[in-house]
Amino acid sequence: MEPFVRLTAVAVPLMRDNIDTDIIIPSREMKTVGKTGLCDGLFAGWRYTQIGGREPRPDFALNRPEYAGAGILIGGDNIGCGSSREHAVWALKEYGFRAVIAPSFNPIFFNNCVRNGVAPVVLARETVEALAAQVQADPARARPTVDLERGLVIAPDGSHIPFQIAEEHRVALLHGLDAIDLTLRHRDEIEAFWARDRQARPWVYL
Repeated sequence: MEPFVRLTAVAVPLMRDNIDTDIIIPSREMKTVGKTGLCDGLFAGWRYTQIGGREPRPDFALNRPEYAGAGILIGGDNIGCGSSREHAVWALKEYGFRAVIAPSFNPIFFNNCVRNGVAPVVLARETVEALAAQVQADPARARPTVDLERGLVIAPDGSHIPFQIAEEHRVALLHGLDAIDLTLRHRDEIEAFWARDRQARPWVYL
């Protein structure tokens, strides 16, 4: 998994609450088995003029030139609700999003972000709305920074906004570790336990 340390990028504000995973990647767009080939279907219901079509809707943010190359998504409350489909995060990442900033996340979506190298950042709603307003004023130039190492979002106006994330999630993102990699960081303790347990309960290991 690609590590996430610090990102300065164009940010796309989609300030709607309850953006569910079927909005992020409709089921009809999930035509591949792996993690690729999904980005064209990202937000397909909002992005294109017709269901199943590919004619861009000009007023949708992802189709506007000032948001080209976006790497940060700014959303409303309860982003990623609905089904648990991991394809939603796969589609976001394949498109180029490496961070999502929102007041709250669906827990499964939050964890899917972490395990796929996308940084989920929780900030107070008024802070998210103020950040979105700064970005909308000049999307191509007003680029926020997500600094996971320092636990900061640096707004386009230069203000530093701290955020909290569980240490296990922070370590996984910083070092590009999946759940197995995180477990293997404790290899010495695991092997020491096995050695002690083998002495105490040798019959288990026959």
